[in-house]
Amino acid sequence: MIQERLIARVRELCAGDERLAAALIYGSFVTGEADEHSDIEFWLFFDVAVEPVEWLARIGTHRHVVVNEFGAHVVFFPDLIRGEFHFAPAAAIPSVADWPARDAAVVVDRTGALQAALGVPAAARGEDGAQLAGRFANWLVLAYRVARRGELLRAVDALTHVQRHLLWLARLAEGRTRHWLTPSRAAETDLPPHVVAALHRATATADPASISAALAAAWRCGRGYWPEPVPEELFAELDALFPGWPALPGRGALPDDQVGGHLHVRGVDGLAADQGEQRPGGAVAHVAQRLPDRGQRR
Repeated sequence: MIQERLIARVRELCAGDERLAAALIYGSFVTGEADEHSDIEFWLFFDVAVEPVEWLARIGTHRHVVVNEFGAHVVFFPDLIRGEFHFAPAAAIPSVADWPARDAAVVVDRTGALQAALGVPAAARGEDGAQLAGRFANWLVLAYRVARRGELLRAVDALTHVQRHLLWLARLAEGRTRHWLTPSRAAETDLPPHVVAALHRATATADPASISAALAAAWRCGRGYWPEPVPEELFAELDALFPGWPALPGRGALPDDQVGGHLHVRGVDGLAADQGEQRPGGAVAHVAQRLPDRGQRR
């Protein structure tokens, strides 16, 4: 793979650059999950200031370099292979000990400081299911409200945050927390098929019926993952807004064949007509084209 050749070249540059105090590679090429679609990812710790773009140009042919929103230099290599390079001062090496994930391998360590930092045990992660559930509800209600206003693109944006919190809740419930920092990573293989199907239904395009169905599917999924005790008054309002939650025992996302009846969901574009939408597994959602105010009931 081209990525392996690029990694070999970066290793060569690191070994020969005396300005570099330490370097590490992280990501899928360290965890053994890499394939032809994977990025290459490095942290580079320098004793002196360097010009990142000039340093990156020494790797080889590339199409473009941009600094992303996290401060990393992203390089577009031929065949649309991405590389992420974090340039940092050597004084920042001890901060590696505070990283929540340690899927990294040393490339260069001239003083031993990087190996020492990586050797510090990672702090135990205690995820708060109630907090995650509350944040899920926050984004869900925001998505509903902006959709009611007619800001469909903003509703889709809010639903991406809903999805991320659903993924965290599902991983926590299923005991599949390996990819916690990027919960969508390998979700299709990490999580049971019926959970993945439920998460797929909670996605939307900027279409009123699609958003309406996604909101209801998200609530149906997230409701089941909310740990006890639940906020009963909030549940009552959301249940009334998105009727169709099956009164079945157990927690978490339910397979389609366990969800009885029709899911009645109200849309967001002010039209009165209902339309039927076929769901995977045979369940049918009747998506009404008008999403009510909080107090409106069927």
